[in-house]
Amino acid sequence: MNSFGRIFRVHIFGESHGDCVGLTIDGCPAGLPLTVDDFAVDIERRKPGAKGTTPRKEDDIPQIKTGLFNGKTTGAPLTILFENKNTRSADYEKLRAVPRPGHADFVASKKFGGNEDYRGSGHFSGRLTVCLVAAGVVAKKIINGVDIKAGILEIGGEQDLEKGLKKAIDAKDSIGGIIECKVNGLPVGLGEPFFDSAESLISHTVFAIPAVRGIEFGTGFAAARMFGSQHNDAIENKTGKTFTNHAGGMVGGITNGNELIFRIAIKPTSSTPIEQQTLNIETNAVESFSVKGRHDLCIALRVPVILEAVTAFVLADLMMLEQRIPRVIS
Repeated sequence: MNSFGRIFRVHIFGESHGDCVGLTIDGCPAGLPLTVDDFAVDIERRKPGAKGTTPRKEDDIPQIKTGLFNGKTTGAPLTILFENKNTRSADYEKLRAVPRPGHADFVASKKFGGNEDYRGSGHFSGRLTVCLVAAGVVAKKIINGVDIKAGILEIGGEQDLEKGLKKAIDAKDSIGGIIECKVNGLPVGLGEPFFDSAESLISHTVFAIPAVRGIEFGTGFAAARMFGSQHNDAIENKTGKTFTNHAGGMVGGITNGNELIFRIAIKPTSSTPIEQQTLNIETNAVESFSVKGRHDLCIALRVPVILEAVTAFVLADLMMLEQRIPRVIS
């Protein structure tokens, strides 16, 4: 339920306003050099602080509790914690009776019988994406030589990102965006037909990122408007290199050695100051409601590094399944 992977297996835990959030990685190869400093760059990329992001700031210094000895992974489960220090739980007390539109408040209450931690969305919170980023840091070290880069293509339909943000600022509302990820250096042969296709596994983890609403590989939905002769990628040489890359680096669910490329759609932040109508579950009446507190104007701004991370740990797992990564790194 909170785990992903078969050999390189990632398990996340914690709540937004609990003592901490964290992760355990099982199956991490032994002998991998790892320090707290290795996490700094990607953790910093995920942090708020830029225009359009939440003012909530956490130190996010990883505390490596198990699986590390003398600066190297031991092969035992690797457990990493991140403390929650900058919480304002009182902001959520008054929301208990009024499930926020676009949030998991209502379904969480129904599923868990009202026992869920509702502060800051609890276990449903984007706060837990720091755990995904941490798993990605470890995975990137394991798949050294594979280059993963994600970036924002547009915000609110605007390729000029500042213009897209200004649309939301002027409307005093939130806004979404589109992010593209490119992976180079992959071998031919990762993934399986049908349920464990490389696309299926990447899509599975991508939808673990809160606010993702869609994914497309290669030409994606545009392929539906093409002829087969246009969409087919003719093979250029024996390495598998193709003249075009409409498939986005995968055929039959298996990587073909070309650039892996896909895009994801990020919805507007559900927490918006715009007044909306929603149900008060105590009075059973629909009433006016707006979200106060500290929230991202555009979640998409912080997603590229998270997208790189989930992609990295899928690829690490696939490469370990193909025995392309040893269980002991020397």
